[in-house]
Amino acid sequence: MVYRIKYDEEADVLTIIAAEEGELSHAEELGNIVVHLDREGRPLLIEVLRASEVVPLIVQALAKKEVTVA
Repeated sequence: MVYRIKYDEEADVLTIIAAEEGELSHAEELGNIVVHLDREGRPLLIEVLRASEVVPLIVQALAKKEVTVA
């Protein structure tokens, strides 16, 4: 599977495009993560809000095996 990743510095949003095709049905917000889904519940894209703060914590979690994000 190929993903495209874009970063909007002005909005501080990292977007991971999981599927180039598909019709957006709805989105689920989980704190600073927004997952946009099709009608079958498959993710089309994932947005990381406040990316400049959240992404470094994700990287820390990779090194430490766990991190708490508030």
